[in-house]
Amino acid sequence: MGWAVLVALGLGAMIAAMVPAGPEWLGGVGAVGVSSAFVWALAGRTGGRPVVFGTLAAILGIVVLVSGREDLATGAAVMTCVVTAVLAVMVTVPAVTFAQAARECLLAVLVAGLGALATIGFEPTIKVEDFEYVTFGLALAGILAVVYRLGAGLHGLGRRGVVIVVVGGLLVAVTVLYAELLRRYGTPTLVDSSLDLVRWSRETLGAFPRPIETILGIPALAYGVHMRARRRQGWWVCAFGVAATAAVANSLSNPAIAITESILSAVYGLVVGLAIAFVVIRLDVFLTGSGSTRSSRGRRSRVDEEATAVRPEPRRTQPLH
Repeated sequence: MGWAVLVALGLGAMIAAMVPAGPEWLGGVGAVGVSSAFVWALAGRTGGRPVVFGTLAAILGIVVLVSGREDLATGAAVMTCVVTAVLAVMVTVPAVTFAQAARECLLAVLVAGLGALATIGFEPTIKVEDFEYVTFGLALAGILAVVYRLGAGLHGLGRRGVVIVVVGGLLVAVTVLYAELLRRYGTPTLVDSSLDLVRWSRETLGAFPRPIETILGIPALAYGVHMRARRRQGWWVCAFGVAATAAVANSLSNPAIAITESILSAVYGLVVGLAIAFVVIRLDVFLTGSGSTRSSRGRRSRVDEEATAVRPEPRRTQPLH
């Protein structure tokens, strides 16, 4: 209860600062409150010491605000963004049905969105591209370290897990490398043709979904929570969900993009990503089913398969073991 109150007060302070209403330091105080609460929750969820780490995060946040130093504020923003991205994935629970998987993805995006407000609440001085790369890289490294323990180490991967990690890593590399090559070395004609769809979407729909969230992050998270209800390997799939949560958590760092557009971009990425995940999940159920599940068709097949999804996990408010 106290944790929820702290988050609510922090959110209220940040919204008031955006209006603007109240003193100038209100946004920073709200950011410290939310970031401390997120550190507390992540430590508790991963079996750490929430009181120790949550209190330490609050003290460091206050030091950042009092010092007024830009480098410390930027470091606090990076930490907040990374913690948010990891926590947004860790608070999910196994999903027996696709509808439940969609619910978990929505929750993760909402948590990441709240963390995005806290991230800019520190008013960091950044280069947008570098900030996005650093926060995503640190978030991915952090969650892989956590999943290494939750997934019973590398020997818990199995053949399917190895394929998943390799494919996920390749998608990350290709997406990031393509974006960077296009930005640095793309010819004007190539860049213009690549941006035609982006321009049309922004002008017509108000935003364009971020590719790494849409193609990798949301599908991986939805498929991962669906697999976690059946196999522990699902945690390795969920790890790549930070491609979505990190993208949302750092989405407000670009001053050239309005908040409304950032929200729409996250929503579009969620919707399209879930459509991709639906196809992946249905294909997985069809190919990996056995016995009566394989012999069934349509809705009966799904019901039979879901009846066998019995792998339990602690509730989202309890530590994972």
